[in-house]
Amino acid sequence: MSKLNQPLTFRHGATVTNRFVQPPMLTNSAEDGFATQDTINYYQAHAKSGGMIITEYMYVSENGGPALTWKRGREQLAAYDDKFITQLTKVATTMKSAGNKAIMQIAHTGREANFRAMEGKPVYAPTALDFPFLPYKVHEFTDEQVQQVVADFGAAAKRAIDAGFDGVEIHGANHYLIQQFFSAYSNRRTDQWGGSLEKRMNFPLAVVKSVMDTVKKYAPKDFIVGYRISPEEIHGKNIGYTWHEATQLVDRLTTEFDLDYIHLSMPQFDAKPGDAMLLDTSKADQEFKDSAKPLATLFQPSLNGAKEIIVGGIRNRAQAEAASELADLVAVGRATIVDPLFAEKILNSKDDQIVSEVTPEQVKVNHMTQGLIDVYSGPKAAIPLPGAENIKSLHQGFGGWAEMKYPKNSEVK
Repeated sequence: MSKLNQPLTFRHGATVTNRFVQPPMLTNSAEDGFATQDTINYYQAHAKSGGMIITEYMYVSENGGPALTWKRGREQLAAYDDKFITQLTKVATTMKSAGNKAIMQIAHTGREANFRAMEGKPVYAPTALDFPFLPYKVHEFTDEQVQQVVADFGAAAKRAIDAGFDGVEIHGANHYLIQQFFSAYSNRRTDQWGGSLEKRMNFPLAVVKSVMDTVKKYAPKDFIVGYRISPEEIHGKNIGYTWHEATQLVDRLTTEFDLDYIHLSMPQFDAKPGDAMLLDTSKADQEFKDSAKPLATLFQPSLNGAKEIIVGGIRNRAQAEAASELADLVAVGRATIVDPLFAEKILNSKDDQIVSEVTPEQVKVNHMTQGLIDVYSGPKAAIPLPGAENIKSLHQGFGGWAEMKYPKNSEVK
């Protein structure tokens, strides 16, 4: 039997029926942070996308989002207040309807909370730097505000428990706030939250402690807690951290807290040092290609009993099988957006039935939200979706992040 078909039990007793995971992917379907019927329909269509299904990132503080949003009704989901619990319960129930584990990803987007800037509200980060890739200013968190965000992560975990999720994933990747604190590029603080590597670890460690304290107090014993991390942050001359520093953080996280899993966020599942943030690995800086081993392998000595999830570029059985040899669990993103039954078909040896390109007909099957349609059918999708040209007729006006309009006030550069 393929490893992909085998169940896996996490350290606290929760068992997933197979090794496929649907990774967190923004649906751009919330309105004022609330799940809409489009959100529910999307997650219903994806209820069989893996033994474990992870929601899109939900912001835990009022100032923590929305990100990657261009208008009201195209937002990310929120979890910063109890008022969201009713809709979160609907999401959890829908995701679990096929018997798979439902995980809520919790995040603060920090400097990436662009919709706040569009509304003329302040955007916060570890340090008030002039980021050249942002059209708006960012403000530096005070120590009191940092402490509040830490507490907000714990409160969001409590809402996930109350809503009936099987676990939470702490989002420490993809340039959002936790990574911003860990990054030497974006964190220039001189207090307990920044400076040395050890001090840059303090925020992620505090967040995980806040979540774990909440889980141990309120959650069922087998409640799952994972942590997602980008294995390195290397953008030309802007170096946030290397895999050497990231593995030190993971070692502390998994030594000090009994996390169930670590999720490596990468464009390619077999990425190696120097190219974990690149779609075109030929552009990798040779200075940082200091090992021929995949990052999935290099992180394993730091897991300390936590399971490992890897993701990136998996489009068929051969790639899924190869990924399963590198890590415990295999996350499939874009291929699952196109065909929510991608994993189900592989598990049942129906590979020939996998739909590999999106079409107007398939949009009805996979219940792509209009927000997703607009992102992937537009001219500037960061990561193209196979067959995107087939759904251009469904596009409703979003032309790319550079076209978003910001008010002329003191918050915009």
